[in-house]
Amino acid sequence: KVPADLEARIKEAFAAESKAHVRNLAFARKADEEGFSQVARLFRAVSEAERVHASEYLKYLEGVIGATEENLRQAFENEIKANTQGYTPFIKEALALKREDVGWSFIRARDVEDRHAKLYKAALSAMTVERDVEYHVCQVCGYVFDGPLPEICPVCKSGRKDFMKVQ
Repeated sequence: KVPADLEARIKEAFAAESKAHVRNLAFARKADEEGFSQVARLFRAVSEAERVHASEYLKYLEGVIGATEENLRQAFENEIKANTQGYTPFIKEALALKREDVGWSFIRARDVEDRHAKLYKAALSAMTVERDVEYHVCQVCGYVFDGPLPEICPVCKSGRKDFMKVQ
């Protein structure tokens, strides 16, 4: 068992490395847009290194990753909590500060969390049935589609061009 103080440091390191991974991917996209392909490649390489670090720290956090059924239950509960509790104060604060753009971003994310929860619940109930499901993710709001791809996203109204197939 990892002592509580050390576990807190591991959680901090995991969060920092996870953020660095995603942030460096965004930096790489921007460098590509600006024509700096070598810099973009460097950002992607460092991003991958940060992912490796985050994955290593996750191994030390006991009880975070369990059996698949347990992981699905935890993921379902996390999505429900984010939908019903997590985003509510964020939305209120953004709208009170007259930042409708940020508020709508939080609203879309909240609405998508509900969809994620439904997908996890369906996966839980279908664990014993082997089925091949194709997933697409809206690159604007994060909505996950299983099955036939609609013409527009039900959350942000983006078109098919904004969907990415998950391999």
